[in-house]
Amino acid sequence: MIRSLIALVLLAGAAAAQPAADAADAVFLASGVRVGEVTATSAVVWTRTTAEPRRRAGREISGRPVVTLAAGVDVSSLEGAVPGADGEVRVTLRGAEPIGTNDGANSVRVSGWLPTDSDGDFTRQVAFDELTPDTGYLVTVDARPTAGGTTSAIETASFRTAPAPDQRRPIRFTAMTCQFYGRRDRPDGFQIYPSMAARRPDFYLSIGDNVYLDSESPRATSVELARYHWQRMFTLPAIASFLRSVPGYWLKDDHDLLLNDSWPGIESGIVAPLTFEEGLALFAEQNPAPERPYRTIRWGKGLQLWLVEGRDFRSPNDMPDGPGKTIWGAEQWRWLRESLLASDADWKVLVSPTPIVGPDRSNKADNHANATFSHEGDAIREWFRANLDDRFLVIVGDRHWQYHSVHPETGLNEFSVGPASDAHAGGTPGEDPEYHRFHRVGGGFLSVDVDWVGDLPRIVLRHRDVFGRVVYEVERLGS
Repeated sequence: MIRSLIALVLLAGAAAAQPAADAADAVFLASGVRVGEVTATSAVVWTRTTAEPRRRAGREISGRPVVTLAAGVDVSSLEGAVPGADGEVRVTLRGAEPIGTNDGANSVRVSGWLPTDSDGDFTRQVAFDELTPDTGYLVTVDARPTAGGTTSAIETASFRTAPAPDQRRPIRFTAMTCQFYGRRDRPDGFQIYPSMAARRPDFYLSIGDNVYLDSESPRATSVELARYHWQRMFTLPAIASFLRSVPGYWLKDDHDLLLNDSWPGIESGIVAPLTFEEGLALFAEQNPAPERPYRTIRWGKGLQLWLVEGRDFRSPNDMPDGPGKTIWGAEQWRWLRESLLASDADWKVLVSPTPIVGPDRSNKADNHANATFSHEGDAIREWFRANLDDRFLVIVGDRHWQYHSVHPETGLNEFSVGPASDAHAGGTPGEDPEYHRFHRVGGGFLSVDVDWVGDLPRIVLRHRDVFGRVVYEVERLGS
């Protein structure tokens, strides 16, 4: 009933937006609406005002070998571009439960009119708190060109807040990574998005490499071009449709920021004059942003997630290994240990943009599965072994193959979700029987279900191909 009500409101919202499309002084919402960072009592709504009602058509410039855009080319004229426009937005949240279901069922929250402008790429993020746990909400975004003007566009979305920490409700989520625009497997985006939608997830995880600024045409050598990469990716119809009803958590990795295997202070090289610091600011601008880049999210009694940050605090990859070399930084590592020990969730899941177990290719040097970070990697894996039980596991992005690995010395379980398309799969060092319980070179995603069998908590992890077909499954019951 809730999903039917949401569908009707979404259709009504889309219909309401249509008559304004011909208005000469209108602004639009062609970049859509995204909901992120959902907790039991809060959420962030992201949107962007645009000059036109849809993304630009034209000849696609993407893929490899990487093309550097010629001087003087108007970025806003490129295929997939979504030029922005000054405007104002108003965000409304309405409880979507049947009347009398819970205290939040009929609540209405309105942000008031908020400006958008070129300084922030015409984006606006609105954080809502004091929401009701385990409650469906409808999001309506109105846009207008100037203060006092009339609404010229409306977009809608929906989400459900997480259950309270003591609530037992089954949870389902999906996880993906590494979406390369020029290696899409359908013209309107990636097949994994309708495949994930068919699982009806409560949320999804995008675990880094959302865009490829350095190794995808046109190379992002400026803030304007970097913004263009975000615009064309997240206005693909298959992605935009998915995000209307599934909230997300977005993590960043190297290609989202600047360069392959990059770190703070690295020379910009082929993407100069774009800088690492500009890439950081753009990631926070182009995605629903958390208060800090590492965070933990509780989804009822059954599940707690730890989303770690792997770029902001890292040492240079080429620094000699030893006690002072780090990916996570001292403060994040302290926070992670304390919050893991304090949790009473049935299942504890660490989500990392880069591997901790691997194994990885021998020529790589930027993650905890590599020899170049073995000091910190060994310490982390050993701490997990000594302090956590088998209801703790790790999900990672970054690698272009799917796997389930178990670390031979510590028993740490790691699941790599694999790339967003088959065309982007590859690079594996090969199957290693000492580590791998599963190994597949192919695109797809991971789906995870948490529920109970009697009083025993259960987690089921399924590697799926791009069409959602199960290629590997692990089921565990907690004691």
